[in-house]
Amino acid sequence: MDSDSRASVLYVDDEALACKYFERAFAARYHVLTAPSVDAALALLEDNAAHIDVLVTDYRMPDRLGSELLQEVAQRHPHIVCMLVTAYADKGVLLELINGGSLLRLLEKPLDMAAMQTALQLAVQTGRERSARRQGLVAMEESLAFLAHELNTPLAAIANFARGIERRTEAGGALQAEIGEAAALMHDNARYCLSVLASFVDTVRLASAGPGMQGGRSAGSARQLLAALLDSYPLSAAQRAAITVESGADFAIAESLNCVALILSSVLRNALRSAGEQAHPAISICLGAGHIKVRDNGAGIAADIVERLLIDPVSAASGEGKGWSMVFCQRMMQSFGGNLDIATELGSSTTVTLNFPVHIRNEHD
Repeated sequence: MDSDSRASVLYVDDEALACKYFERAFAARYHVLTAPSVDAALALLEDNAAHIDVLVTDYRMPDRLGSELLQEVAQRHPHIVCMLVTAYADKGVLLELINGGSLLRLLEKPLDMAAMQTALQLAVQTGRERSARRQGLVAMEESLAFLAHELNTPLAAIANFARGIERRTEAGGALQAEIGEAAALMHDNARYCLSVLASFVDTVRLASAGPGMQGGRSAGSARQLLAALLDSYPLSAAQRAAITVESGADFAIAESLNCVALILSSVLRNALRSAGEQAHPAISICLGAGHIKVRDNGAGIAADIVERLLIDPVSAASGEGKGWSMVFCQRMMQSFGGNLDIATELGSSTTVTLNFPVHIRNEHD
């Protein structure tokens, strides 16, 4: 399949001249593929379904009816928007297809090219809306898994601290300082969990509003986002002292601020874990033109793990589960049009960079 930006249309008709005519009429605007039969179309879809946006099929063909093709495509490849062209067809079959939701438009032969062009435009738009909804559901499922992963450790810590306080209270010892410190840690971890949950709920509300809400999201400042995160993250005094913020060029983040906060909190958690293994931990966070860099002076990550860290749920040397969270972060950044980059020097440092598509966005505004 070509990698151009045009939508792809598969036209199915047993008449070779009809396929040639359709391709000639619409190839300038769409990437057109043709098939002479239902079986040929299904074979083509086996390898290329992910790249097909619209299916247009004739109804009556020698081997199998176009309605059979529509039913199989609806089951196997529900993202494809389907249309049927016919000079004659059984009314009951057509009603079943339309009422079943597997058919967007029914067009009569001979084709009216102007009507077909309008129908194709509608089909492509419908397909894009379906894709946006599907991606939103995938992102929501991954967010749910990430949320459980992210909150498991602090909630477990809260439970352990609570058990510790209970034991000390039962022992009746005069350990007020230890009890006070444990209570403070419980409070900080609980506050962080509540912050993450609040961000997630807001993110889900935005996602559930659908594509139409995207234009209404106001951009936020990267510097303000970072300040808010450092204020809410459950940092000990030693951890906060180890973090330095280099305020370079501030920039607007047009993506969901709550999603970005989740990503940044995961990156920060990994940096804290890695740097915490050193005698003198140090983490620097730098804002630049369209990016946020988080660098720690930990032991780094082995080269073979770095290569897989953003694509596989592997575990890095600095802690089990880190790889899974990096896969999530990369997927979320890519959904924004950006990406995550990891640079490491084994035995010395790791730098994670969140790259945002600010320059691309400004060019088209």
